[in-house]
Amino acid sequence: MSDPSFASRYGRWALVAGASDGLGTAYARAMAERGLDVVLLARRQGLLDEVAERIEGDFGVETRVLAMDLAASDAAARVIEATADLEIGMFMYCAGADPNVTTFLATPVEECLGMVHRNCSVLLETTHHYAGKMVERGRGGIVIVGSGAAFHGAPEMVTYSATKAFDVLFTESLWAELHPLGVDVLALVIGATDTPALRKVMFERGILPTLDGTEPIPGVTSAEDTVADALAHLTAGPTRLVGERMQQRVPELARLDRNEAVRVMVENAGGITKRANA
Repeated sequence: MSDPSFASRYGRWALVAGASDGLGTAYARAMAERGLDVVLLARRQGLLDEVAERIEGDFGVETRVLAMDLAASDAAARVIEATADLEIGMFMYCAGADPNVTTFLATPVEECLGMVHRNCSVLLETTHHYAGKMVERGRGGIVIVGSGAAFHGAPEMVTYSATKAFDVLFTESLWAELHPLGVDVLALVIGATDTPALRKVMFERGILPTLDGTEPIPGVTSAEDTVADALAHLTAGPTRLVGERMQQRVPELARLDRNEAVRVMVENAGGITKRANA
């Protein structure tokens, strides 16, 4: 369903970081469905090529694949250089999931620093570049994926939750500056979302019997529903909490003293990814 009004509002090209699977793939497909050409950015070349081929075949749009590790020191510069000839009217940053979900001291410090670079520094630098172009044109859209982990501390997500707190506050503040200038900005705060990364963690912890992604996971929001929610609230920033559980949980914790809220997070640590025998 190509939507000329959507393309007219945002521009010809969408850039999706984290596009090789899960939420990023779903968002890239949604952009292509609305008539935008799509730059697919992620680390794994093979998966990106497959996503690009399906998008081109299903929607008849143009794609460009950028395979690179966003934790690399020169990642932002390389992304900007690789898209210098394109008008990026929609920028979605959903890279940065934590594939390990383990304690801080069990994680090599290099991995922690790489996550900070990917989730904060690269996000800031690329957003600064593309947002500037959008303001010059007086139109554009920026969606940055946050997490419910951003609001209070909890075990097994020390670096991840800290970076996501940066992402949410960064995006909300950006909305305050750019919304009056014609650029839509949205912090998309997600909870448990059905992605290959989540399924891998749940399989490794004995919760899912297989990695087969055909059956829905109870209590988990699909990537497609999350994208539909994002697009429905794209102009209603600065922040969107996705799913009934998230919409209920975040205000409940906000009413507590911060110390008490963290204790609640500790008691509930792991959520649906707890080991079956825990």
